[in-house]
Amino acid sequence: MDLARTSSGKTHRDENFPVASFLIAPRHRAPILAFYDFVRAADDIADHPTLAAQEKLDLLDALDAALMGKAEEDAEVARRLRETCQERGLDPQHARDLITAFKRDVTQLRYRDWDDLVDYCRYSAMPVGRFVCDLHGEDRGRVWPANDALCAALQIINHLQDCGKDYRSLDRVYLTQDALTAHGASVDMLAQDSAPPPLLATIRDLNEKTAHLLAQSRPFADLLDDTRLAMEIGAIQTLAEYLVARLNVADPLRDKVHDGKFSFALKGATGAIGALLRRMSRPRLASPAVPRTRQ
Repeated sequence: MDLARTSSGKTHRDENFPVASFLIAPRHRAPILAFYDFVRAADDIADHPTLAAQEKLDLLDALDAALMGKAEEDAEVARRLRETCQERGLDPQHARDLITAFKRDVTQLRYRDWDDLVDYCRYSAMPVGRFVCDLHGEDRGRVWPANDALCAALQIINHLQDCGKDYRSLDRVYLTQDALTAHGASVDMLAQDSAPPPLLATIRDLNEKTAHLLAQSRPFADLLDDTRLAMEIGAIQTLAEYLVARLNVADPLRDKVHDGKFSFALKGATGAIGALLRRMSRPRLASPAVPRTRQ
């Protein structure tokens, strides 16, 4: 299965948030990158500018079949992730959920309301964090709710800051129809060089809802057993909160929402150190007393 013709050339270093950074334990980085490379290949298919919709869906189905070892023609990214899941005892369903999201990107270009958008995030974003948590052996019941809130927030932040580009290049609009209507905005405003007041009000409205998701995810780092993963999540949470604050004042059609790489890395480091310090300041549980043996 030749994926070279659909590749965007993007790598994990081009993403808006850290992917398998040096904070992650070395033994976990290769599995995360195997997951990322598979997802990147699928995302590139869905976002390809010239492929017909049915061809995209056929390629995504073929990639899914390859992941499950059921394809006549294998793909390197699928084989690597399949073997990783087998070696680590991980569920490939997380990656398959993302295939579902990318197929939705091909077939669904508009979203009715907030619930519709969050349901998309259930497939497009939440499985990423779930995979990483499972890889680290974290307790699903304890950490998945906070993970899901953070991952959905990250996805929607990307939608808000890229709303003009998504519309112009792919005719995709993740700004919900009910929010646009409530503020008197229209989809074609996304083609302008700067956002008219009704469109800006729509973006601010959805950004406020995203801030509520981040409030739900704030305890996430402190719920994790793995310290290095907790630092990574602390960094991501801090970066997300910064971007939400930035979107409260920036016009994503006109302004650059992200800082430069150094400034952004510095903010992430602040979040990572904060997570570490909170962990170090936790009260230690007293060791149980050992009864003395009578002489």
